[in-house]
Amino acid sequence: QVQLVESGGGLVQPGGSLRLSCAASGSIFSINVMSWYRQAPGKGRELVARISFGGSTNYVDSVKGRFTISRDNAKNTVYLQMNTLKPEDTAHYYCNVVVQTSPSDRTVEVWGQGTLVTVSS
Repeated sequence: QVQLVESGGGLVQPGGSLRLSCAASGSIFSINVMSWYRQAPGKGRELVARISFGGSTNYVDSVKGRFTISRDNAKNTVYLQMNTLKPEDTAHYYCNVVVQTSPSDRTVEVWGQGTLVTVSS
């Protein structure tokens, strides 16, 4: 079984910064893709950023140039550095990883519990 623990959310003023972290633990053989999603009130969940094991990244257009996703494979941790935050970035942010628990097992998708980011003056 794999668990994800997220941290770093909170209240920040427009233009401010936050850094989210998501640490995976448990039965882990390898972690493939690590991603951050978000869900704003009354809206569906959207992919914010994604990073492959080798470090290739993808971002939703609305955060390009402001957010940076990174990972520490030795710590099984993914980060999301969020700069120049806007009120429209307010949402619950969820970590998502695709993990293989043993060499013979198929990959599984695991979700974190979510952390709230509120951008408001």
